[in-house]
Amino acid sequence: MDKVQQQLSKIRTLLDITFFRVLLFVLLGAILYLTMYNNVKPEKLDLKLLTVAERTIRSPITIEDKISTEKKRTEAEEQVSDVYVVKKEIAENRADLITSIFNTAVEVNAEVKTYIEELRLQAEESGDEPESVKEPSIEEKVNRMKDKLTEDVTKEISDSVFAALLNTPKEELTIAKDLTVTAINRVMSKKLPAAEVENGKKRVEEELKYTSLSNPLRNAAIDLGRYAVIQNEFFDLAATQELRHQAKESVEPVKILQGQIIVEENQLISTDIYRQLELVGLLDNKHSVKPFVGLAIIIGIILLAMYYYFHELNIKNETKQSYLLLFSLIFLLSIVLLKGISFLQQFEFSEVGYFFPAALGAMLIKILIDERLAVLWTIILAICGSIIFSEGITGTLHINMGIYIICSGLAGILFLSKQNQRTKILQAGLFVSFINLAVILSLIFLNNGHYDSVEYAFYVFAAIVSGVTSAVLTIGLLPFFEAGFGILSTMRLIELSNPNHPLLRKILTEAPGTYHHSVMVANLAESACEAIGANGLLARVGCYYHDIGKTKRPQFFIENQINIENPHDRLPPQTSKNIIIAHAIDGAELLRKHKLPREIVDIAEQHHGTTLLKFFYHKAKNNGLEVTEEEYRYPGPKAQTKEIAIIGIADSVEAAVRSMSHPTHEQIEGLVKNIIADRLQDGQLNECDLTLKELQTVANTLCETLKGIFHSRIEYPEMNKQKVN
Repeated sequence: MDKVQQQLSKIRTLLDITFFRVLLFVLLGAILYLTMYNNVKPEKLDLKLLTVAERTIRSPITIEDKISTEKKRTEAEEQVSDVYVVKKEIAENRADLITSIFNTAVEVNAEVKTYIEELRLQAEESGDEPESVKEPSIEEKVNRMKDKLTEDVTKEISDSVFAALLNTPKEELTIAKDLTVTAINRVMSKKLPAAEVENGKKRVEEELKYTSLSNPLRNAAIDLGRYAVIQNEFFDLAATQELRHQAKESVEPVKILQGQIIVEENQLISTDIYRQLELVGLLDNKHSVKPFVGLAIIIGIILLAMYYYFHELNIKNETKQSYLLLFSLIFLLSIVLLKGISFLQQFEFSEVGYFFPAALGAMLIKILIDERLAVLWTIILAICGSIIFSEGITGTLHINMGIYIICSGLAGILFLSKQNQRTKILQAGLFVSFINLAVILSLIFLNNGHYDSVEYAFYVFAAIVSGVTSAVLTIGLLPFFEAGFGILSTMRLIELSNPNHPLLRKILTEAPGTYHHSVMVANLAESACEAIGANGLLARVGCYYHDIGKTKRPQFFIENQINIENPHDRLPPQTSKNIIIAHAIDGAELLRKHKLPREIVDIAEQHHGTTLLKFFYHKAKNNGLEVTEEEYRYPGPKAQTKEIAIIGIADSVEAAVRSMSHPTHEQIEGLVKNIIADRLQDGQLNECDLTLKELQTVANTLCETLKGIFHSRIEYPEMNKQKVN
């Protein structure tokens, strides 16, 4: 394991250089591209017209079949019948025309009568016989009547009709007119296309044939009725074109859908099928580069998102490079699993992808790094999974698989968001299994799938295997990643805080005063770290172990000197100094021996920094010894992180306040400020990134916590007992 850590340390050092960091992302991109290359590579089919297909062929894309679309639109257009419209005004006009003809006959008769009367009056005045005036002949009357009518009418109607009208009295003409107009209106109220005009004329004739009119007048009325009936239904070109346009537009474009079967196995490749194969690019795809460009673009987006996330990550470079390397390994592990499981699709296991432990990478990254990166990772894996599990159809996306991976990964992340114990991982796997099953069923129902009980059992089994495998692999891989990368996860910290840990039990049994002191310092340090956004849990757990070195000589430390004499009173200051300083060195060695995380070792080694043991230094000076401050300082190093610096301050503050009797709030505040000022003046905080503003927040938090611990008690006056008589 040490060799592995050395190799990883060398790689982390290289990743500090931008060139090698970019090179890592390029390598990841190349691996992704090669992994998904076959999934986007267009199929090359050797198909010939009018031959039998050797296998079922599906469309790799969705595309409009314009020829079929146009054919369907033409068929829809041809199915629209011609539009004809009935012009009702024609019936009115024809009835008015016949009425005018009858009225003209009456008018001509009236004019002739008036004219004859005038001639007879003139004859009487001139002494001639009135009877000598002769009436105009029927031919003259007909001519007079024709002069009053239009040429179109006179051409179509014979003179005998006019003569019959002129020879009929007015009262009988009125009856004939009414009968004729009524017959015309009745017939022409219905549509009369050109082919039905003759039938309409016959219907008018039939209605007038059996009237009580005199024979000549009846014949004249029949002729006029037949003349009046004409076509009243006409072809409407504009309306017909509009309906045909609407029918054409209502036809949806005919599309060949992605995954749609174009030709089945043993089916003849007809001209239409051959055209569709050519349309979707299965006949001439040797020079198609679009799928490869599309794959390169999506991989580029994935790599940019990953690079941006790590570039903006505000942590130490060493930790950042560890996270990047760890992320890359989990990334490659998941991609290899994806690709490996996808190979089983060749054996007709089309839904084998549901066995993939989709929550594995998400839970590992959530535990080892952080939740935001785990979510980003889940999205990236879903994109890759939807391409790799493309149901054997090149250039397609398995959307169901993408949804499945996202839901499964997010389920694992959400369950572990507040669960920081390793034992909860298996519970997370069971929760993921339940979510997997719910997602699979929802996808089946959305697609209106119909499956038998065996197939449903398969899906249940796949969902459970995916979730449980994710948990089991996470539990199995977690220790290797933690040890190999020196990552101190939240779960690891929770485990180290267990009072049953051998080292904590050692402190409790061998140095109980130190144990109590460590717990008090942990409370102070945790609240102060959380107040400035530092790792409060790391501070608490580190405090539990920071004085583990005191277990070597517990009686030499004041918190363990209960009812015993202080041994330092009998020792020279040089010896006392060596014993006190040794607890930091001994503690670090003991922690390394038990393979505790480096962060915990650093806390034990650095929490005193290079501070001066003032008591023993001044004791040596008072004894007349020639000593320097450097001899009475801790070897260090100084605090390198915010957490260690705060633990050092909290350690001094707790010891100082505990030595005070009945401390007041003002005394506590003054003590905290003096200790922080002394640390600043002594340069103990020079190598960590604590700001003055954060130090002020730390001071306020420590004061508030200490006031809660050493609160003033209310003294109740002793009540005098009164004797009851």
